Amino acid sequence: MSALEGKVAVVTGASRGLGRAIARELHGLGACVVVNYYQSRELAEELVAEFNAGDGRRAIAVYAGVAHPDEVQAMMDTAVERFGGIDILVNNAGVNRDRTLKRMTPEDWRDVLSVDLDGVFYCCSAAVPYLIQRGGGAIINMSSIVGQMGNIGQSNYAAAKAGMVGFTKSLAQELVRHNITVNAVCPGFIATDMVNALSDDVKQALLARIPMGRFGQPEEVARLVRFLATEGAYITGQHFDINGGMYM
Repeated sequence: MSALEGKVAVVTGASRGLGRAIARELHGLGACVVVNYYQSRELAEELVAEFNAGDGRRAIAVYAGVAHPDEVQAMMDTAVERFGGIDILVNNAGVNRDRTLKRMTPEDWRDVLSVDLDGVFYCCSAAVPYLIQRGGGAIINMSSIVGQMGNIGQSNYAAAKAGMVGFTKSLAQELVRHNITVNAVCPGFIATDMVNALSDDVKQALLARIPMGRFGQPEEVARLVRFLATEGAYITGQHFDINGGMYM
């Protein structure tokens, strides 16, 4: 029997990048997966078709903007209606609006905080009652190395990702009595579309700062998420760095 057979996972921002790799990892262990998307509908439906074409494991694509609490609640309700409950929540959806402070507008600030931090609150608020009904579960919040060390032009993103770690530690203390673990993962620079789109000069400058001399792969991050979801029963309130040694 697969490690996550009979479990239900909701992965936000799962149509591409890290979210896509995480959804694929959890589905591969038997979980029913809610593939959340906001803009990339075709990619989400393509992933669901891949999941449902093989051995009959179930997956659905669900539209919801995590910055909109009514849409988030509808997504969680849909997960329960379709699969009977929620056991795992991966808060991965995020945006960036990179500007130095002199150029950053109030909209740039609000857009990032509303998705990257408020969205985590909305998703947890909507999902936690269902996790409690199931007798426990796991919440994994995808933070970032930028929330730890900062980065020029990303004060909004850094604030959101640092806030996510504090939120994780507080929520872990609240939910431990319900057998729900809450942890954060802080990836460094991973070979997703955002990093791949950088110029060669910028990539080389970044690689020079990474002791391992390479970018991480989405599948490497997904395996860490999988470990927390399947073998992390005695781990809660922690943040895990996966950055090739860039920040120690």
